[in-house]
Amino acid sequence: MPVRVLLVDDSVMVRKLLREALSSSPQLEVVGTAASGAIALAQIPRLQPDVVTLDVEMPGMDGIQTLKQIRKFYPKLPVIMLSTLTERAAASTLEALALGASDYLTQPSHTPTLSSVLEQVRQELITKIISLGSHSKPVLSVALAPASRKSLCQRIDVVAIGVSTGGPNALAEVIPRLPADFPAPIVIVQHMPPLFTRLLAERLASQSRIRVHEAQAGAILQAGHAWIAPGDYHLAVVRNGSGIALRLNQEAHENSCRPAVDVLFRSVAQIYGPGALAIIMTGMGSDGARGAAQIREAGGEIFVQDEASSVVWGMPGAVVEAGVADKICPLDQLATEIIRRVRVGRALAAASSPADATKRSS
Repeated sequence: MPVRVLLVDDSVMVRKLLREALSSSPQLEVVGTAASGAIALAQIPRLQPDVVTLDVEMPGMDGIQTLKQIRKFYPKLPVIMLSTLTERAAASTLEALALGASDYLTQPSHTPTLSSVLEQVRQELITKIISLGSHSKPVLSVALAPASRKSLCQRIDVVAIGVSTGGPNALAEVIPRLPADFPAPIVIVQHMPPLFTRLLAERLASQSRIRVHEAQAGAILQAGHAWIAPGDYHLAVVRNGSGIALRLNQEAHENSCRPAVDVLFRSVAQIYGPGALAIIMTGMGSDGARGAAQIREAGGEIFVQDEASSVVWGMPGAVVEAGVADKICPLDQLATEIIRRVRVGRALAAASSPADATKRSS
C-alpha cells in the first residue's frame, strides 16, 4: 500500500513541483494539497494522510502554528517541515522539531530551479516520507553483542554520539540531564546542514549544565564539554601534544553524509581505544554502524537507543543487526546509563590502579 501524502505550502509552484516529484515514486500517493495551515487541518480527517509535508513560513497560520494543531489532534502523524537555509527559517525549523515535527528538508534561500528541486525531492524527501510513513516496517532481530571483553572497571575517557532523524529532541532528552561535573568530553555528529548545527548547539547550551559548542578546529577536549560537528564538515579527534583536539575537514561524503558518524567513530577508536563509549541514537540509514564496530574492536563499548523511543530505528538498528551493541536503552534512560557507566568505570579504575588512573587525560 503506498504512503499517502498531504502537501502543505502557500506557493502554487512549490505544490506543483512537489506533487510532480513525489508522483514519480510508486511507493507514494499524493492524496491532496493545501495552500494554508487552516485548509490542511480541515483536510486531514477527510484525506487521512500517512505523512504531511509542511512549509515553515506561510502567511496567516504559519508552519509552527499549524504543527501545534496537528500535534494536538493527531499526535502520531508524521510531519516533515520544508525550510530554507536562512537564520530565521532554521530557528523556526528547530522550534518545529522541538514541538514534535518528525523531520525536515532544507532548500537554498535563492529561487531554486525546477531540475534542482526535483532532484532534491527525489534524493531526500521521498526517502524521508517512505521511512516515516511506511505501513509495514521490517522487523529486525534484536540481539546484544557477545559478552563484553572488558569489565566495568575500564575507564571511559570520551563519549561519542551519532544521531540523525529525530536527533534534536533526542539530544535534548540526554544532554541537559548530564551534570556540570560530567567527567568526560562528549563529541557529537548530528546530521544537519550549516547554520542549523550552530543554532542546535546554542539551544542545547541554554538548556544544559555542561557546556555545549559547535565544534571548531583545534579545540582541546575537556571534561564537562560537548562539541557538535558543524554542518558540511566531518569531525574527528586527533592527538595534540599531551591532549586530544578536534579536526574538521570537507573530504568526500560518507553514507551520503557530511558530517558522517563513521568518520568521527573511526578516529575515536584509533585515539581512545577501550576508553571510548559510543552512543547511536535515532536516525535513518546505517551511518555509524561500521564506526561502532571499529570502536568495539578496539575495546570500547556501544549503547544504542531502543526502537520504541526512536523516530526511525535505522542507525541504531543497523548497529544491533551488526551484533556490536552492548546495551539497548529507552531514550528516557539513556542519560542515566551513560552517567552510571562513566562514573562507575572511573571510580573502579581509580581504585584498582590509582597511579595509572592519574596519568590518563580527563
